[in-house]
Amino acid sequence: MIEPHVFKANDIRGLVGGDAPEWDLEGARAIGAAFAAAFDLAGAEFVLGRDMRASGRELSLAFAEGAMAQGASVLDVGLASTDQLWFASGHTHLPGVQFTASHNPAGYNGVKFCLPDAAPITPDLMAKITELAYVDLPPVAEKGSYRETDLLAAYAAHLHSLVPLDGMRRLKVVVDAGNGMAGHTTPAVLGPLNVEIIGLFTDLDGSFPNHPPNPLEPANLVDAQRAVREHGADIALVFDGDADRCFIIDEHGDVVSPSVVTALIARAELAREPGAVIVVNTITSRAVSEVVAAAGGKVAISAVGHTRMKALMAQHHAIFGGEHSAHYYFRDFWGADTGMLAGLHVLALMGREGRSMSELAAELPHYAASGEINSTVDDPKTIMARVAAAFEGRGTIDWTDGLLVTGDGWWLSVRESNTEPLLRLNVEARGDSTVAALRDEALAIIRKDS
Repeated sequence: MIEPHVFKANDIRGLVGGDAPEWDLEGARAIGAAFAAAFDLAGAEFVLGRDMRASGRELSLAFAEGAMAQGASVLDVGLASTDQLWFASGHTHLPGVQFTASHNPAGYNGVKFCLPDAAPITPDLMAKITELAYVDLPPVAEKGSYRETDLLAAYAAHLHSLVPLDGMRRLKVVVDAGNGMAGHTTPAVLGPLNVEIIGLFTDLDGSFPNHPPNPLEPANLVDAQRAVREHGADIALVFDGDADRCFIIDEHGDVVSPSVVTALIARAELAREPGAVIVVNTITSRAVSEVVAAAGGKVAISAVGHTRMKALMAQHHAIFGGEHSAHYYFRDFWGADTGMLAGLHVLALMGREGRSMSELAAELPHYAASGEINSTVDDPKTIMARVAAAFEGRGTIDWTDGLLVTGDGWWLSVRESNTEPLLRLNVEARGDSTVAALRDEALAIIRKDS
């Protein structure tokens, strides 16, 4: 059983178990068969991983059964963060499948796909998987094989090879894994370094007993903020459920904007390759573009979303990319996103330069920002048109990625969520009062009929 709405633009996400499941083992088996057929994997192999959700093992094995019935062979890496699965795909040059629902609540599970070398799946392939999942595909004559391997040590070694970690001063680092996959990867990646790790919620537990696995919500950062202050730590790294995103908290317990992290890493990467391209999305702070220009780099602007970011990374052979959601992309990581590598870069900057996180951030241009504000709406397109009409003549209007209005020293973005019935508002300006005024005006229009 598979409800059609579990198929999203780039992946699969839906409720499993409980009173109203949206997909089940039979559905996972059908999706596995559809994946193998869509990717034409008869006689070929793919890598398979899963996060710590309770349903992950049985769903992934059912998927493997469906794929093997279509002649595909399975290399199962077992428990893995999503970026560890991207590594596995790049390391083996095979297509990849990761069972995860990322930051969604415990009742959900899902599937992310990639082409060989962690390349993003295309819309056409996703549509083909969706179509074939509802077709009764007969098994092929020669069933595929199944084998297991452990690539965690190789993953950690590859990350270490990409960051200058020698000569670092000792750092005290809080790691909030949120009972997610960072609890699996942190010992291998950070354990060998000159750091004292203060672990929060590092036990793998897909019921998320301590806080939801979504660091975009400020309430889910409070534990790490408190721990930084109580332990006098230098920094905190807060990961989402599948550990492909990493949020940074400075030594004062203040949240560091992902745009600041993007600017710092971009500057460091441009120091070793002047003139390279940095990819950002439409709602990344304009401070990043200023830092990149000052460092002699070029900026390419992508629509929001990992498949779009990865495609633009490949198109421009970009050295690095960053999103407001704390997804960070690296050319030397097959253009894929990895929160752990971003965390390593920040630790290396602090450790080598002997400065605190707040001191590094203070060097950068500063803009005030609203943060992402979500509103549940019935008719997103009509409401965005109302916002555009209200701001007509006050700035440049662009519809490349939802609505983007750019004025003198400010911008305002209203976008539809890819996965939820929400409109997402972001505002940035040079001063807090301007941000507040623009935010309130836009929200009054968005929420007028709610």
